[in-house]
Amino acid sequence: MLNKKVKKRIIFLTFIFLLSIVVVFFILNSLNKNIVYFSSPTEIKQREDIPFEKAMRIGGMVKKGSITISQKNIQFIVTDFENEILVSYSGTVPNLFAEGKGVVVEGSLSDKNFFIASRILAKHDENYMPPEIKEIIEKNVK
Repeated sequence: MLNKKVKKRIIFLTFIFLLSIVVVFFILNSLNKNIVYFSSPTEIKQREDIPFEKAMRIGGMVKKGSITISQKNIQFIVTDFENEILVSYSGTVPNLFAEGKGVVVEGSLSDKNFFIASRILAKHDENYMPPEIKEIIEKNVK
């Protein structure tokens, strides 16, 4: 038989174990709701369950000769050299944004060919390329 001290320890350890499971569950649940995934144009074209009008990120290269600037917005094409998506953005563009450079755009899809951007992410120097984009480019160029 277990004495009183051992029973208290077992109850305490069980309580701590259950409490940590609940805390981990809430943390993972919160992260899952707030994570915005990065997708390439090819991934978007291939997926059947694309969430239109939901926040997401698209990454790739800015196609050369595709930037058009009007008074209130800028339009450009994001490509992974296999598929392309037209992006429309209103706001200030980062200094490193240029044709032929890597870009990650945050916003929502209007359809599989048109993306409305709320933010352009370019927090790197001109030589940096995300590993995902580098793999896609190397695969598609060969």
